[in-house]
Amino acid sequence: MPFQPLSASLSAADLAVIEAALETVRDKLPFLVTLTAEEQRKLAKLGDKTRAFVQKSVEFAARHPDYLPRRFDFDAMREDVDLFMALYPIWVALNDLQELVHNTYMLAGSEAYAAAREVYNSAKATNKGEIDSSLDEMGRRFRKSRKVQSEAENGTDLRP
Repeated sequence: MPFQPLSASLSAADLAVIEAALETVRDKLPFLVTLTAEEQRKLAKLGDKTRAFVQKSVEFAARHPDYLPRRFDFDAMREDVDLFMALYPIWVALNDLQELVHNTYMLAGSEAYAAAREVYNSAKATNKGEIDSSLDEMGRRFRKSRKVQSEAENGTDLRP
């Protein structure tokens, strides 16, 4: 289904309110961590089935503490599970919001770029020598580097 062109704006006041709201979210989640790609790769990934397994395990451990190893810290497990379960709906909502913001950002950027190309092409086509240096500056976006030009001319340009 083709998308409709955007017709929206974001006021400075609304942007400030959004930024404050995001800061509030960060403030309410002071325990958030940053993981490297390597650290993320080493962690177990939990989907719906594993999330259910974790929930059932904590319920079982609460009902049958005799089955747990002596040094097992059930309170720590319960805390981790509670946090994990509490973060899930937040993660889903933020993930959905992030996708919407990303898609809108991409569409707005694409429309802005198309309009900018139209401005540039129109200015270039009607250039009467009176256009300031900004046309030349805009044209730099489309210039190929000498290496790329040379490779293209020699047939060795391997870019897709």
